[in-house]
Amino acid sequence: MSKETILDWVNGNQDLFTEMARKIWENPQVAYEETYASNLQIKMLEEAGFTIQTNIGGVQTAFIAEYGSGHPTIGILGEYDALPGLSQTVSSIQNEVVPNGPGHGCGHNLLGTAGVEAVIAVKEAMDTHGLGGTIRYYGCPAEEVLSGKTFMARAGVFDDLDSALTWHPWTANSIATTSMQSMVSIKFHFKGITAHAAAAPHAGRSALDAVELMNTGANYLREHVLDGSRIHYVITNGGMAPNIVPEHASVWYYLRAATKEQVEDILTRVQKIAKGAAMMTETEVDSEILAYPFETLTNDVLNEILYENMKLTDSQIFTEEEVTFAKGLIESINPAIAKNNSEDILPTNIQFHRHLKGTTMGGSTDVGDVSWITSVGQVMTTCAPIGVQLHSWQATASFGSTIGFKGMHLAAKTMALSVYDLLTTPNLIEKAQAEFKQSTLTKQYKPGIPEDVMPPRGKDSERLETVK
Repeated sequence: MSKETILDWVNGNQDLFTEMARKIWENPQVAYEETYASNLQIKMLEEAGFTIQTNIGGVQTAFIAEYGSGHPTIGILGEYDALPGLSQTVSSIQNEVVPNGPGHGCGHNLLGTAGVEAVIAVKEAMDTHGLGGTIRYYGCPAEEVLSGKTFMARAGVFDDLDSALTWHPWTANSIATTSMQSMVSIKFHFKGITAHAAAAPHAGRSALDAVELMNTGANYLREHVLDGSRIHYVITNGGMAPNIVPEHASVWYYLRAATKEQVEDILTRVQKIAKGAAMMTETEVDSEILAYPFETLTNDVLNEILYENMKLTDSQIFTEEEVTFAKGLIESINPAIAKNNSEDILPTNIQFHRHLKGTTMGGSTDVGDVSWITSVGQVMTTCAPIGVQLHSWQATASFGSTIGFKGMHLAAKTMALSVYDLLTTPNLIEKAQAEFKQSTLTKQYKPGIPEDVMPPRGKDSERLETVK
């Protein structure tokens, strides 16, 4: 049986992928700089017999690995970028490896590696049992800045997929039934006239005044947007010195809402506020969009397949040492919670909250773009204890530990078994596509990032700040 072939292969080779995940964790690189992880994964996939395409959509660290031929064509999405400032050892005490260095606080060292593990396992089953079809692993950079997959989608590389699967490290084993929000990341740049702030303030036109007036207007707007929408901002440039009227000032906004249409409405209103602030201060304003992902679109057919296959995998077994480590992480967050917490902090059961379909959770991901191009199914697995938050040093510690590796292997098995079902049972693809087409009748995908905006190149630090 091919499913047994897949499980046996993963169980017999999981040390290879544990080592890959550990190496990526030990060599974290932020968005658009992930040369170590992408090269490591490309090398293993090439050796396994996959055909590699690189520099996808003009993104230096994006690649596609493909095996097989004909239909169906099934993709697995992988990510491998780290977060700035989250360097941490595998310890329940905060201890940076590199002061203020990057770290895998969102578990992307696990996320991409499980995808590689899954597609190679499926390839072995295809060879052993003579299965037809095409499988692809998408090496997707820069998820943390919510734009990597948008640039790839703009190049059309997802257009011929029949379905795609992905996963994310979490604090439970669960099926993704809720949607994540659409959002836009946009910077507004004001230009005024410099002058001596004491001797000749009348001659100056303050770009900082314009920024502050814009923020005041945006704060009044908060009362008049739909529930669940979010408006965040930081001033990234406020001038050089107090006695110089600032000629240049910039403010960076994230606007989030349940759908891209709702985000577009908020963006239009915020742009009007920016123009009004410029008029009041006699300054000029322009803006640049850095990211603009869609909300995620869930697919019941694919989620049911993932759920049934997760039940076929070996249950996670956490050791006493791992539980002790997990409790130490929780105690570092809140000792009272750690002391009074009687529930299993490393859950091994599978949660599938079907009733939450149609609801939206906070946070955003560029997986949303892919989900409006083809049907996408997603799971999460226990890679950290309950109470640990993503984008924290505690998460980095857990995702570099055996707890994270066990969750990664569970995800790889679940996705590989599900790809097998999609390759061998054509009506499943048809059902998933039918649901996708019904869900997208009123809206078609168009990349949110303007055509004239090119992907960042390597060390372009101005565009590498986290927006997730």
